Amino acid sequence: MLTVLVDYDSGNLHSAEKAFQRMAAEVNGGTILVTDKPEDVARADRIVLPGDGAFPACRRALGAYGGLFEAIEDAVRVKGRPFLGICVGMQMMASWGREYEDTPGFDWISGEVTRITPTDPHLKVPHMGWNDLVIDHDHPVLAGIKTGDHAYFVHSYAFRVANLAERLAHVDYAGDITAIIGTENMVGTQFHPEKSQATGLRLIGNFLRWKP
Repeated sequence: MLTVLVDYDSGNLHSAEKAFQRMAAEVNGGTILVTDKPEDVARADRIVLPGDGAFPACRRALGAYGGLFEAIEDAVRVKGRPFLGICVGMQMMASWGREYEDTPGFDWISGEVTRITPTDPHLKVPHMGWNDLVIDHDHPVLAGIKTGDHAYFVHSYAFRVANLAERLAHVDYAGDITAIIGTENMVGTQFHPEKSQATGLRLIGNFLRWKP
């Protein structure tokens, strides 16, 4: 089994690669490959799309790699391969991103990515650091993860899902912030699982075993 971490110059993938390799070894999850080649995405059994930075820049960067997004969309939407989006990689699953400029997303999960506006003015943006997950819906990638488990966040914009049935978990930051989304063969995390210690590693391991 091959899991591809898509590299499109959107951040340092070293820690993510190491976390996925560790859990692949623990759960017999096959090979982990970091690549920017559409042909590798096309043959992958699972696809992971990380992302750091601003929504428009990440969307443009992904589109600048000839055929890369098309290979991702074909693998996920046509062939039904399991997909995990991380941080901006999750946000791009939305219909629209509203960061700096209106930018079309993949429109895989209806909703928009908007700036965090805490009701408490003392809370700073970006939302940075550890926060407690609140599980909204059971899902195989959340096996062994419960409300109160910690995850590590760094972001100023958040995914407002149109259908709350597709929000698997949220956190409270003077208001609800989407933490995990999911539908069909697709899931996404706003937090960085590779930086979220036991909770993140468990989620990675669950994803590597997930059979939608």
